[in-house]
Amino acid sequence: MEHWLGDGVQWIGIAVFALSGALVAARKGMDPFGFVLLATVAAIGGGTLRDLILSVPIFWLREPSSLLICTAVGLLTYFIGLRSPGHIGALGRQQLLIWADAIGLAIFTILGAGKALAFGAHPVTAVALGVMTGGFGGIFRDILAGEPPLVLHREIYITASMAGAAIFVATIGVGLPLFAASALGMGSCFILRALAIRYNWSLKPFPTGE
Repeated sequence: MEHWLGDGVQWIGIAVFALSGALVAARKGMDPFGFVLLATVAAIGGGTLRDLILSVPIFWLREPSSLLICTAVGLLTYFIGLRSPGHIGALGRQQLLIWADAIGLAIFTILGAGKALAFGAHPVTAVALGVMTGGFGGIFRDILAGEPPLVLHREIYITASMAGAAIFVATIGVGLPLFAASALGMGSCFILRALAIRYNWSLKPFPTGE
């Protein structure tokens, strides 16, 4: 049941999250190793932490294609940017980063929650592990790059992941087929995140008194 969405969906998620890492490396002016490192950390960081918590074999140790995708995306982004350094401006790279991250968030939130359920996790725990899978790769990426994590930006981020995971787990619980539940969960997560980006939605911050 681990790959019930199919390898193709997981690979898409890995590729878009790897792209987000490579784009951060581009903004920081890193060398090819930096591109590959941030691409890999962004793509597999959350899933690695999830598997450690579940005490199951780490997914990329048994399926090295994940590492190959990260390496390929990182190097392609580096060499394409090297050949066309002014083709996409800083604003365009930032927008591409935000949207690639949103797609990866939606895919990996549901993959993480689904894997947690498959290994017997409580539904509430499955939601938490889904959020962790979707969000922590980006946190590791941004920390390594010396940037404020994207999850701490004011626009709704973790809330979108939590909503998608909760909808997925709830619809699985009432007997909805896996594909339909996955589509609802991913769609809800992505749409909420997209609306937050488009309209600058955010939860009310705590007043600091300053």
